[in-house]
Amino acid sequence: MAELGRRYQAWKGSQLATLDSASLSLTPAHDDDDTTLDDLDAPEPPEVRMATILRQANETLSAELLEKTKAESPAFFERLVVQLLVAMGYGGNRANAGQVTQLSADNGIDGIINEDPLGLDTIYLQAKRWQDPVGEGPVRDFIGALVIKGVKKGVFLTTSYFTPAARAAVLANKSDQKIVLIDGSRLAALMIEHNLGMSVAQSFSLKRLDMDFFGEE
Repeated sequence: MAELGRRYQAWKGSQLATLDSASLSLTPAHDDDDTTLDDLDAPEPPEVRMATILRQANETLSAELLEKTKAESPAFFERLVVQLLVAMGYGGNRANAGQVTQLSADNGIDGIINEDPLGLDTIYLQAKRWQDPVGEGPVRDFIGALVIKGVKKGVFLTTSYFTPAARAAVLANKSDQKIVLIDGSRLAALMIEHNLGMSVAQSFSLKRLDMDFFGEE
């Protein structure tokens, strides 16, 4: 983690330097009727450069999120996946929409999302805080647990990734269960999208002329 932090700080410093230099080139160039070779090498628009910087920052943040999550306990990860599904809007805004199952009686199910107040429609969750890939066996066991409990929807989340055989097991499933697999890469992206486990460090607004404001009445 210390090495990851040093890499991140070095990257952030280089990006800040890029932003400083980019701000010097935000002044539009003068109109010219003649196109020159220099015009073909014109810099990217500022919104494109900022989008690139944001994407690179999120890639670094994704790596940090996964490393930090893997360092936590399995119980923490089970709570995290329940919080994530609720943050995504499953179960509405109810405080008790999601719950972590009791370890002694989970039967392979780590969390439950009640999509309605009476719990008539539920989503069952399986959480694997693993370094190694998730193979076909755990996925088939998860499908079997849903069949036994009569639950139609399931989400299997892991900090690692699913093998091709594991994904094929979902595609080959002929039961009524709808299964979604979320690997570490998608997990981190969803956490960033829904602001789970992070805070906003700084916001930027890129502004442009409002031509309607300057239009004639």
